[in-house]
Amino acid sequence: MGQNLFFFLTNKKQINFLYENLSLRDGMYLMRQHGFTAVPVVSSNGEYVGSVTEGDFLYYLTDHPTTNLDEVFIREIIRPGFIKAVPFNVSMGELLAASLEQNFVPVVDDRNIFIGIVTRKNILSYLMRDRTVKNEDN
Repeated sequence: MGQNLFFFLTNKKQINFLYENLSLRDGMYLMRQHGFTAVPVVSSNGEYVGSVTEGDFLYYLTDHPTTNLDEVFIREIIRPGFIKAVPFNVSMGELLAASLEQNFVPVVDDRNIFIGIVTRKNILSYLMRDRTVKNEDN
């Protein structure tokens, strides 16, 4: 696989993400509206701060049943170290290893600014196309 990360990258402008200062109500609404089960979370200055899943919302609400959904923010439910980002200059081996552990891999620049994601689906689709082309050549 002679490609680099940018071949697989879905740019930040093309995906949905949440800002860490959104309320839980707004975050749940956006996730439901778009049908996602997990999304990246960024700070107001664009830094990647983590990712949240439907389960993160559910567990928080289960543990805090009297919560006012407008007074708790997304940053409060982010699990440290969950869905780690990789730098834009990561090796293909490291990218593939990360994609085995996560459905998507957030990508950041050298200032930790979120630039997009690489999905496991994009990698697998490429590998399937590449295999098909090689089989047709034989």
